[in-house]
Amino acid sequence: MEQSVIQKKFAEDGYVLVENVLDPEKDLQPVIDDYARLLDELAHRWYAEGKIPSAYADLPFNERASQVVSQIGDEELYHLDISLPKAVVYTEETPVYTSDATFKLLTNPRLLDHVEMLIGSEIYSNPIQHARIKPPEFMNVGAKPRNAYLAATPWHQDQGVITAEADNTDILSVWIPIIDATVENGCLCVIPHSQREGLAPHCFEIPERFRDLNVTPVPMKAGSILMFHRLVKHSSLPNLSNDIRFSFDLRYSPIGQPTGREEFPGFVARSRQHPETVLPDHHAWGKLWHDARAKLAARGEAPFASRWNGVKQVECA
Repeated sequence: MEQSVIQKKFAEDGYVLVENVLDPEKDLQPVIDDYARLLDELAHRWYAEGKIPSAYADLPFNERASQVVSQIGDEELYHLDISLPKAVVYTEETPVYTSDATFKLLTNPRLLDHVEMLIGSEIYSNPIQHARIKPPEFMNVGAKPRNAYLAATPWHQDQGVITAEADNTDILSVWIPIIDATVENGCLCVIPHSQREGLAPHCFEIPERFRDLNVTPVPMKAGSILMFHRLVKHSSLPNLSNDIRFSFDLRYSPIGQPTGREEFPGFVARSRQHPETVLPDHHAWGKLWHDARAKLAARGEAPFASRWNGVKQVECA
């Protein structure tokens, strides 16, 4: 898709789906292989600790992930994510996953080429980022209380979950399916043009009266990316399939603008003006997170408070 078309669709609709940006074999399979290794390590550990009834070592990755993720507790699930959890009391052991395969996904040149089309060449990898493995909904019946990362995502705007300091930051959300995202397995839904409506109240989710009926599911093939404005109202469908939905949601913003999560570390992913400032590898990325974790652990308190804690109840009725 030509740059002018991408820019026009983004400006008009608030989002743009671009196909064939990433190569499923070259760019995405290394991520799957990497998470298969991580899952193998964690499954054997959790089985030995009595947290799951089996390591499910004989199952292929997708089926194994369904079993393990649906049975493990919320805190253990943080081991699969590429950001520290929000609103917890941190310790030096609070997990965050910063592998080479994931770093290469975040800094993929073709991906950054498309980000550059919308926010310019000075690109900061915003620390509001997640890896999500969602098992089928039927596997969650009777399970432990589910982490929000596993269930259908409620209606929200990404600007609604950042600090007000970053309200004017040009944060670009990029959603990447690692395997095909379908209506059945829980693809994203968006409300076109909703970026024009400003920030709605978030009462766990955006109340129905602040949403219209023009809901558009966005099924995507692996290798595609969905880029959307920070004010676009979006959610995901429940996973009603028999397989996992595996995806990453990433954020990028111009270098020097507030990130909306200042206690967490971002990094320079691309700079044509100062290429020497680009973060070199996943080791440096991991150190940024570990240093941030140490500072947060020293504080001994959960630092994040929702901007909606004081929202008037009438707005949530």
